[in-house]
Amino acid sequence: MHPVLIAGYVALFVALGAAFLFVNLLVGWLVRPREPNSEKLEVYECGEPAIGSSFVQFDLRFYVVALLFIIFDVEVALFFPWATVFGKAVQLTDPAFVSVQADGTTLTPGAIGLMKELGIREPTVPQFKIDPAVVKRLEATRGERSLEQAEAQWSVGRAGTLLARTAVVDMAAFFAVLLVGFAYVWNRGDLDWVRAVSADRAAAK
Repeated sequence: MHPVLIAGYVALFVALGAAFLFVNLLVGWLVRPREPNSEKLEVYECGEPAIGSSFVQFDLRFYVVALLFIIFDVEVALFFPWATVFGKAVQLTDPAFVSVQADGTTLTPGAIGLMKELGIREPTVPQFKIDPAVVKRLEATRGERSLEQAEAQWSVGRAGTLLARTAVVDMAAFFAVLLVGFAYVWNRGDLDWVRAVSADRAAAK
């Protein structure tokens, strides 16, 4: 795409965003009621009356707890895209969802699309060494499928199972690191809101 065209799209996006914001502010200014009173004119209107100056020195522990919350909250939020993407790996084991072409060497469009979503750039039928007992079971249960197609379908399902297990182990290790970090800050007392005050009182005695 030409750089000028890209710049035009960016400028159009910015202009539409600014226009959307301006129109909403204008509509709100025109239609909202204007009833000033003492409560609405207060600086702090969350149900708690303001006492003293607004320039209050917060305990540093407040920011430590806030940062810890943000860190762990964001890290746990990574579970959702992980589960969305790698949760699809188990669909490779479902013949009703994905299958292999009759020649046993070509994936169906559904299998190709799913593998590309999982990060495989050039999806192909995985090559596994199939145990003779598995071959016998496939021969007995293949139905109208050819043996090559049944073996290829088994290989695709095996790849999906291994990928799902690897993803679970990977995320379990990630979660274990989070728990170790959480246990560390807990043991240090960083989650104890009044630790500094308690230490000062103990030292004073």
